[in-house]
Amino acid sequence: MQGLRWADDVSLQGRNTLHVAARAAAMCDVRSADQLPEAFELAQMKGLEVLVLGEGSNVLFAGDYPGLVLHLGFDDCRVLSEDGDSALIRADAGMRWNDLVHWTLARGWNGLENLALIPGTVGASPIQNIGAYGVEVASLIETVEAYDRASGRIKRLDNAECAFGYRDSRFKRERDDWVVTAVEFRLGRHRPLQTGYAGVPEELAAMGAADASAVQVAEAISRLRTRKLPNPALLGNAGSFFKNPLVPEAQAEALRTAHPGLPVYPAGQDGLRKLSAAWLIEQAGLKGYRDGDAGIAAQHALVLVNHGHATGAQLLTVARTVIDTVRARFGITLEPEPRILGAAM
Repeated sequence: MQGLRWADDVSLQGRNTLHVAARAAAMCDVRSADQLPEAFELAQMKGLEVLVLGEGSNVLFAGDYPGLVLHLGFDDCRVLSEDGDSALIRADAGMRWNDLVHWTLARGWNGLENLALIPGTVGASPIQNIGAYGVEVASLIETVEAYDRASGRIKRLDNAECAFGYRDSRFKRERDDWVVTAVEFRLGRHRPLQTGYAGVPEELAAMGAADASAVQVAEAISRLRTRKLPNPALLGNAGSFFKNPLVPEAQAEALRTAHPGLPVYPAGQDGLRKLSAAWLIEQAGLKGYRDGDAGIAAQHALVLVNHGHATGAQLLTVARTVIDTVRARFGITLEPEPRILGAAM
């Protein structure tokens, strides 16, 4: 096995989708889960905290990072078992998420199609419990394999042990304890397709896909995301920056009475409802807001964007403006989805 690749004082501008020109004290490329103990031992010897960074699509660097950035370079994917109608598929943490979606669909396994075109890596998917268009990845995960920093060993956690929640998981709450190394998904050949989410039926109809396949659902989702969300390669962004807030049912109904256009959705939890953060931000007059090179996308009110040379601190200021304005207007406190490093929210 080749040794670790280590570099000091590394630029992170090309390693985060907000294109923030932050720097890390050091960076290490890990090519196998077996190399993780060595990487953490070196970091400890040098007195560096550790940040595992995938594609940088769910992080805002509000300043330079004074520790070690760890990049997982292993990205294998394979079918572990299949029984004709279902399959257990294992993907390494370093694999790009959208590559996995299309890898599974090309082999006739469906389930991930609603999550097409989400940026990031497989390893990030259980941490954030990524979701889109009516599907959360937790519903498809059977096992997560993760490096336990306390014991220095790889452990396998079943779905219940991951303690998934809305855009949440055990790995997110205990982020300093775990490094996700692989994820195993239970997919099927005839899983019911989820096509009822707003915009999806219309897109499928426009495609002439009345009796849609999983591949066509993925295509419809990709078209919707491409139209609604700016391309990070062209305009720095981290996708949806704010979570849709979960509020008590009575509060949701009171808000809908006061604001009849407010979208309210089931939250999947008794007594709670999910509100549209995008609607709240747009109604607060902040869609397309800009302060220098930092702002909110004109295409979608959930997306914080870097128009060129915004610093992480400037982007954070815009995020705080959104939170304060929505709270003053609606009494709802929005929470960011990405991890914010270098400053408190």
